[in-house]
Amino acid sequence: AWLVPDYSFTAEDYLAVLDAHGVHFGVIAGISIFGQYNDYMLECLRRHRRLRGTVNVDPPVDRYTLQRMKDDGVVGIRLQLSRRSELPDLTTEPWRLLFRRVADLGWHVHVALEGRLMPRLLPQLEAGGMRIVLDHFAHPDVSQGLDGEGFTAVLRSIQKGRTWVKLSAGFRLTWESRSTGRPDPVAMELAQATADRLLKEAGPERLVWGSDCPFVGHENVQYADTLRWFEQWVPSREARRRMTDTALRLYFS
Repeated sequence: AWLVPDYSFTAEDYLAVLDAHGVHFGVIAGISIFGQYNDYMLECLRRHRRLRGTVNVDPPVDRYTLQRMKDDGVVGIRLQLSRRSELPDLTTEPWRLLFRRVADLGWHVHVALEGRLMPRLLPQLEAGGMRIVLDHFAHPDVSQGLDGEGFTAVLRSIQKGRTWVKLSAGFRLTWESRSTGRPDPVAMELAQATADRLLKEAGPERLVWGSDCPFVGHENVQYADTLRWFEQWVPSREARRRMTDTALRLYFS
């Protein structure tokens, strides 16, 4: 079950955190615990044009609903496929129709999926023709490592030109980290190794950064920590600038 926090964190709270750290724009991911209820997200995007968002939708959603969401500031759909007992068949016509609509709108699919499942699901996503953003370092599998089939499938997908990886929440990459709520050294080492490999083989133009604020389940993490980790993962200021330009094109162009 997804963790349901016992506190609120509003869009205004989020913007206050951004302002305190000199960050102007932000992207809100579709909230898993809300299911298909996107109303609050859409209201926030209409109210704050500095923000963009991704939404949770089912394949039957019509083009006109998606277009209205785009007008409100939505830039993609979120597929939360991690920790699922059963994965959907993304080759069926309802999913293919949804992906065509996503591509027509110039959106992307924001995907959370375990690394070991990438070889199975990525080809199905690629066939949709839309842009793909893989969450949390593409969730590299600790047991497989970066030379396993999962991460190899990620690199192969990036090379095809429509896939990006988000460097975010390195502290979530191992079960130890998830179960204790504290950054696990093994998780942070894996995050650094993955960032190094992605920078070498994909380049900053295929990477974006995310803070994962408000750090649900890891409330000891501070926004300043995520900025510091970003500089560690990507030590080159020029590479970080190019990643920022990539994010602006993906989310705000």
